[in-house]
Amino acid sequence: MNENRLSAGEPEAHSPAQPPPLSVEESCQRLTEFLEHILRDAGQARLDVGTLSEPCRPLGEALCSFRAQAEELAACSARLAQGDLSGELPDGGGCLYDGLKSLHANLKQLTLQAGQVTRGEDSPDLCPSGEFFQAFHAMTQQLQEREDRLKEEIQRARRRAEIINSYTEMLMDLLDQRDEWLLVVDQKTQQIVHCNKRTRGIAEGAAYCDSCRHRLPIQSKLLEWSDSERYQVRELEEGRNVCYRVISFPIEWKERPSCVHIVMDITTEKMSARHLNDDIYQDPDTGIRNRQFLSEFMAQVLREQQNITLCYLDLGGVSEINTSFGRKVGDAYIQNFVEIVRKNFRSGDTFARIQDDKFCLMLTGNVKHLIERKMAEILTTFQRDDDRVFSHQCSFKYSIIEVEGASNVMPLDKLLETAEAEVKRQKRRQERQRKKPRGFDFENW
Repeated sequence: MNENRLSAGEPEAHSPAQPPPLSVEESCQRLTEFLEHILRDAGQARLDVGTLSEPCRPLGEALCSFRAQAEELAACSARLAQGDLSGELPDGGGCLYDGLKSLHANLKQLTLQAGQVTRGEDSPDLCPSGEFFQAFHAMTQQLQEREDRLKEEIQRARRRAEIINSYTEMLMDLLDQRDEWLLVVDQKTQQIVHCNKRTRGIAEGAAYCDSCRHRLPIQSKLLEWSDSERYQVRELEEGRNVCYRVISFPIEWKERPSCVHIVMDITTEKMSARHLNDDIYQDPDTGIRNRQFLSEFMAQVLREQQNITLCYLDLGGVSEINTSFGRKVGDAYIQNFVEIVRKNFRSGDTFARIQDDKFCLMLTGNVKHLIERKMAEILTTFQRDDDRVFSHQCSFKYSIIEVEGASNVMPLDKLLETAEAEVKRQKRRQERQRKKPRGFDFENW
């Protein structure tokens, strides 16, 4: 090739001259600097072994091998310092890796033990020697003992909660059979979570009071109650004619902080108390109840959807007796009629005077047959007494209506109008009979 170039007239190319090897003294200095660089930062240390003198080259190669191990050792130590135990240490390395491998194995054991304690598992006694490892082992033992104690306390708390829940449910079952309302309200959500008047079969969480047998008018006031720290008894009124006594207290209901409201309708009780000191509910002439009392009483009956039997009484002949014998005799006539009616019924039955000669009798339940039998007896007694006292044939007419509480939609005024209309039909029928000519049958004409 050189011959071809020469023949082409090109000058001969010379390779760059290699620098002469370092002296032994210079090589030792270069090796010393290389070792210092390894100790400071093995990754940045560099050495060209070929520049060293021949006797120093084996030492240079050994230092290069040491540099590689030092760099690998520094990288493994950095991973351990960051908590990375996933990688395995190199198998080689000699004594330089022995301590690091032991530390790596011990840290993995401690990590395993800590994970078992965290999961609540029984951990083996993997306790390496050394102050740090002994302290870590003592800490994990204390944590495990504390967890065992907490588990025992949780079990005891659960047993207590089960007992409390069973007693609570038994108490609620007993209270559900009573006439009072029983509402349990969640303190956080202000929602009704239990109602003893709910329709059977309604699942928990449903709007109980939308399906109650009896709608509670003061429900919104109960939901607004915020004094959940103490037992409280108070009275709430709904309108003029309805009054409730409410007993409220906090309770733990199915692991939820709640409050219980026991509601009793005390309208009759309050009315009775007022009647003892107030004459506004009594008829001054006869001593029986008046129209105002009847209105309030009937409002409660209709609200509670009770079954009752209403008997409307129209006393005849009052105006004739007043004209013939005077007002005092007419009043005595009315009083006599009232006394006979009262003797034939219980004192707890409601008997009221709604107008001068109009009366109303109310009995609980559907007892029309009973009232009809009693009215026949009263009419016989009344006519006999009137003949003897007043020498005047007097009588009364009546109409009976059975009220089904669950399906009735008529208020008191409408019920009285219906009953009065029946009495008027009886009077018209009697008047036609009286005016009908003898021997002529209008029914078949």
